[in-house]
Amino acid sequence: MLLSLLGLVVLFYVLWTLHDLFRNYRIARTIAFPIEILPVDFLNVPFQVLEPHIWPILDFLRIPLPRQLRYLRRGWHYKAKANFHHELGPSYALVTPRQVYVHTCDAEAIHYVFSHRKEFPRTPEQYEVLAVYGPSLSTAQPEDWARHRKAVAPSFMNETIMRNVWEESIRQVRQMIDIWINDGVSSVERDTRTLSLNVLAAIGFRQSFDFRSTSEESMEPDGKFSYRDALKIVLDNVILIMLIPRKHLRYSWLPASLQRIGKAAADFGVHMQEMVNKELAKLNSGDKGSGTLVTSFVQAIDAHQKDKSKGISVDELLGNLFIINFAGHDTTANTLAFAMLLLAAYPEVQDWVGEEMMRETGHLADDELDYSIFAKLLRCRAVMYETLRLYPPVMSLPKQTLKPQILHTSNGPVRIPPDVSINSQVLAVQTHPKYWPDEPLKWKPTRWIIPKKPAGEGKLPAEDFFTPATDTYFPWSDGPQNCPGLKFSQVEFVAVLLYLLRKHRIHGIKNPNESDLELQKRILSVVEDCTAVMLLKMRDPDRVKVGLRPVS
Repeated sequence: MLLSLLGLVVLFYVLWTLHDLFRNYRIARTIAFPIEILPVDFLNVPFQVLEPHIWPILDFLRIPLPRQLRYLRRGWHYKAKANFHHELGPSYALVTPRQVYVHTCDAEAIHYVFSHRKEFPRTPEQYEVLAVYGPSLSTAQPEDWARHRKAVAPSFMNETIMRNVWEESIRQVRQMIDIWINDGVSSVERDTRTLSLNVLAAIGFRQSFDFRSTSEESMEPDGKFSYRDALKIVLDNVILIMLIPRKHLRYSWLPASLQRIGKAAADFGVHMQEMVNKELAKLNSGDKGSGTLVTSFVQAIDAHQKDKSKGISVDELLGNLFIINFAGHDTTANTLAFAMLLLAAYPEVQDWVGEEMMRETGHLADDELDYSIFAKLLRCRAVMYETLRLYPPVMSLPKQTLKPQILHTSNGPVRIPPDVSINSQVLAVQTHPKYWPDEPLKWKPTRWIIPKKPAGEGKLPAEDFFTPATDTYFPWSDGPQNCPGLKFSQVEFVAVLLYLLRKHRIHGIKNPNESDLELQKRILSVVEDCTAVMLLKMRDPDRVKVGLRPVS
């Protein structure tokens, strides 16, 4: 009886799935794009649970599979790059039982989507998990988005804050280099995460931590995790916290490891609330505030209390603070980790960057490396831009149609039905030979630098920074909904690279009897072995050990 009932449930599920698949196929046929059919949706919860275990078995058995199943492999965008678009065209429709997904690497179509925010809003289902501590810029409904943006963006356009980002990044990388020289490099990825976390804590919340002190967790006198340690635990376990409300992770019958995560998530919320309360008290007493990101947000609370159509509420403030920590930490840390290993693989690029550093900073002492230098270091920025071109943290940006829309593409207007997901393929565009004809799959920071005129004898040429065609490069997204932390991340990256390469070179440590070419191939194999859960990252970066040597 039980088996019969189970069989009926399975049969009903299969029939319902086929019904939805056929319905969505009929919708896709009304769109003038090629069609791919996928019988299981990649957002299917049971499949998401099983996916990490399925592919290793199938890969080991080398079972031939239908090509459409390639979309079910987590992080498929990285291996595919622009290949699927070479097969199917600049835009195509992927049909699943859940939805129709339009994938596009057509720069004209992408620009139209980005510049028509209201017609193509973000996909609510794919972003709502980010509302861990409250609504935010990333999760706001279309009617609330402008209010959030107005509250958040000014914090990242403040040149005083950018100057602080520069100074704190220099302080952190100095301490990191001292440890690397004296104790060796234990892990590039872990150290860049620590550095980025400390910069964010200092700039966002005036929580200053030395780089050296990050190896052990610390408790405050009242039994809370410190702000930095609570945030680190939250970010390390962010998917779990997004899926399970943090209050449910504190049940006494749960394993201690889960209770620890729940406590850290609760403590981080308390820290954020305490910062807000302190800032509110300062502003209410006539003080100008601490000058951190929290200051601007608290001012937005006051505006919201006077007029609900302006500013943000306390819950929305906490939600935005969490998103800034989540989006602003791992993204920069991962980019730094990718860049450092790539620089180790290509020492000639380090020398190329070093030439510019000598020209712009060779006459300066270490304590004279102030923020005014940032705009002059084009080659440092080129390293970041090229790293993000090939290794963007987010490889696809989903939007949605709420009602029928006309999408303007390079091949003419196309009608898109309601409830269709429009996915701008970041990595496909940024590696497509149509837009990047000069060895698009090779890491070449030099492509971003344009000599303005011939150099005099013994001098570097004056240089400009290359500007790609519209929406052929958008690792920070684009249009009105682009990432407000764009300059924050650039300032941090350039400051770290400047201090790291000004007097040192990073190098891979060879295995016994390993040649230079074999070392380079090993480093690149580690860099190219990527996975993606929330963000693109190297699967096992610690397979390569690096060291520092002084510039001769």
